[in-house]
Amino acid sequence: MTLQRMDNVLIVVEDLEAAMAFFVELGMELEGRTVVEGPWADRVVGLDGVRADIAMLRTPDGHSRVELSRFHSPPAVRAEPQDAPSNALGIRRIMFAVEDIDDVVARLRAHGAELIDEIAQYEDAYRLCFVRGPEGILIGLAEQLG
Repeated sequence: MTLQRMDNVLIVVEDLEAAMAFFVELGMELEGRTVVEGPWADRVVGLDGVRADIAMLRTPDGHSRVELSRFHSPPAVRAEPQDAPSNALGIRRIMFAVEDIDDVVARLRAHGAELIDEIAQYEDAYRLCFVRGPEGILIGLAEQLG
């Protein structure tokens, strides 16, 4: 098999500090921050004159990462409305497994997050919801029951 794992998901943001605070409150750990720029960054990203701040956050189990990036140059562009609905084409959300969904939602709301509709229960297996965080970032939360 050639695929080893999914390494990370990139989210481009305007307010790096707010996005970092949101994911840290969710329970992710800041792995590191840096600035990327230069010819190698231009080639990897496929743009000229790249200069961006990045922050890498990892889940407590160490297996998954979210990379947050704030572009200084070229400036970021908005490809869709900030509050795009769940059926809009493209990547819609990242789902996280949590232990206490009510507690997580309450903590994220303190960071300005909005609960989309309500926490729903799927049979006797899961409680699930979507939460919209800073800059319209949509995440899913799933609490396994039993």
